[in-house]
Amino acid sequence: MFHIFQYQPLRLITQTSLSSMCLKLMLSRPVAFAQIWKSWFSSHSLLGKKNIILMGPPGAGKTTTGRIVGQKLDCPVIDVDDDVLETTWNMSVSEKLRDVGYEAFLEEEGKALLKFSASGSVISLSGSNPMHAAGMKHIKKNGIVVYLDVPTTVIMSRLKSKQMDRIVGLSPGVSLKDVLQFRKQFYKRWFDIRVLCGADIEAEVVAEKIIDAVKRYQDSELETFISTRSNRSGRSTEENSHKLYFSDVVTQGLALDGGLFVPERGLPKFTAEEWQGLIEVTYIERAQVILERCIHPADIPASKLAEIVETAYGENFSCSKVAPVRHLSGNQFLLELFHGPTASFKDFALQLVPHLFAYCIPRSCNYLILVATSGDTGSAVLDGFSRLHDTDKQRIALVNFFPEDGVSPIQKSQMIGCQKENAWSVGVKSDFDFCQTAIKQIFTNSDFTGFLTVEYGTALAAANSINWARLLPQIVYHASAYLDLVHQGIISFGSPVDICIPTGNFGNMLAAFYAKMMGIPIRKCICASNENNVLTEFIRTGVYDLRGRKLISSFSPAIDILKSSNLERYLHLIANEDGQLVTQLFNQLENQGHFQLRKDLLGKLQQDLVAGWCSDEDCLAAIHSVYSTTGYILDTHTAVAKVVADRLQDRTCPIIISSTAHYSKFAPAILRALRIAEINQNPLSQLHLLSSYSALPPIHWGLLETLKKTGNGDHQVCAADMSVLMSHIETLIQNHFM
Repeated sequence: MFHIFQYQPLRLITQTSLSSMCLKLMLSRPVAFAQIWKSWFSSHSLLGKKNIILMGPPGAGKTTTGRIVGQKLDCPVIDVDDDVLETTWNMSVSEKLRDVGYEAFLEEEGKALLKFSASGSVISLSGSNPMHAAGMKHIKKNGIVVYLDVPTTVIMSRLKSKQMDRIVGLSPGVSLKDVLQFRKQFYKRWFDIRVLCGADIEAEVVAEKIIDAVKRYQDSELETFISTRSNRSGRSTEENSHKLYFSDVVTQGLALDGGLFVPERGLPKFTAEEWQGLIEVTYIERAQVILERCIHPADIPASKLAEIVETAYGENFSCSKVAPVRHLSGNQFLLELFHGPTASFKDFALQLVPHLFAYCIPRSCNYLILVATSGDTGSAVLDGFSRLHDTDKQRIALVNFFPEDGVSPIQKSQMIGCQKENAWSVGVKSDFDFCQTAIKQIFTNSDFTGFLTVEYGTALAAANSINWARLLPQIVYHASAYLDLVHQGIISFGSPVDICIPTGNFGNMLAAFYAKMMGIPIRKCICASNENNVLTEFIRTGVYDLRGRKLISSFSPAIDILKSSNLERYLHLIANEDGQLVTQLFNQLENQGHFQLRKDLLGKLQQDLVAGWCSDEDCLAAIHSVYSTTGYILDTHTAVAKVVADRLQDRTCPIIISSTAHYSKFAPAILRALRIAEINQNPLSQLHLLSSYSALPPIHWGLLETLKKTGNGDHQVCAADMSVLMSHIETLIQNHFM
């Protein structure tokens, strides 16, 4: 058996002479000594007895990069091909492959790996090692597996130039591209860390990225979260010692001080080369890469995260591209976000978040998820949590509060039809703002939450866009839309685009801004409001004023919102994380109904955001006009964005309009816009009427099915009273968990 033990640095220097040298250097050049000692200690404490195991396709640069990493960390470097396989077989790898054939080679290679052990080393695997499960399990026990993820086109080019003749699996009728694509499934199964490597990246740079990635992997302390209302300079030692991580904020939802969670060190940045490496890959692969950077592996390991992403987007979306970008007219493009099971953009987060939540929560406690919705969130969150495994449904339940008379008939029928054994809808005789405020107050009511924990062993959590995990999947589709335009040849990477989004609670808009911060070249984020245009006025004037404002029911109910929760995260960001200022602003909004932004902050805001609004009449006119000229039907929210985009874009770059829902969710407004027929109040009849017009695009695949399930389905309705809502919550807990 091969044994390579941990390298002992400075082994030729005696302890006495080393101490003497250190003392002289420390006395003569203390700063230099401190830097040298810090560098040495950092690199050696990084590795310890663990191995760094480099994995990737042939041509990924594992051997060259491994040598550089070994030099930087002053530790042994082992190349499996040269130092293990050829030593064991007494012949070259290519000769062995030629002698025994593909399948026998993999088995022989795996056996050699099983007999090998090392400690404190950098190990470069062969390209085919990951295809032998037992061998990989053995070597992974004492190592951190780093996947050098190089675009397939780059690998093919490198292998062609090197004329490599020992690619396992390559045979007549099987192309090199097929071999490389087949192997990806094995690489994804084993890696702990992914390092993106572009075409022109130097090996030295890859080595630095590997070391940085290993440091991140070993230190989850780097990725903590704070509240938008925390004043870090004034926090006590006890507060500073209580660190919150991704798994904490997913389950907690809202900070105890009423603020929203944000990453303390901000979001990760991607280089232009890293983004370009994602142009050719699928939506699911893009989602995995982006989410791996945003979620520390200590919270969710990469292999588990990949499984969750595949579950969320693999079969639950009717379009293979998941979030396709479609040309509308001129320089306008639509990002279609309605191909999920409940026909709105909310599916992107809510097919994913339930699985993240189920993985992160402790097994010792039951959880009740509270949600407030202005329309689309309700059916999406009910559908998402109903798809959990049965064992998870027993410990995770959900209640969805919505304005009883403030959503469309089809949205309401959807929410009733999506109720399951662990998920219920409750209509509230008020508007969305009341529902959202009530949930926030319930979370900060320590007497009530404490009572539920002690009496019923049940904790409360949130799945609204106030939950940090809800925002991450939205970042993905904004980034993916830009990459799709590059892939389609509409723009080259680095060229700017504008983004226009129908906006109510500001979550979708915030996600686009986060994508920009992470390196996507978005120029302007255009906020589109309906007649509930308090957000538009704020962006234009810096004054957020709810005094005398009443919510107006519109044809775009999902953005019938006056209090935009996620705006708090954006203001915290541009205010340089001044939690005291954010607390002051939102306390003033709560108590006095208004606040005004400082002039310098308004200037920052207006560099990022522009805003406009649209009346119901203009919304319907846009639906009619677009259908008449293109045959495409916009839903009412997308039509609001289209009108605002027409007014505000300067036509110097492409503009991506977020199409946030399928038109058939808003059948009465669509029938009215297209001047088709008298409107029947029954939601199912409305859909049948739409589908009877063969000239129209088909209605959404999931809506008819859900509405048929609704039948005589019922739901609870309650008064707009906090005590009544809390009583409903307690009753639901008793019925489900007791």
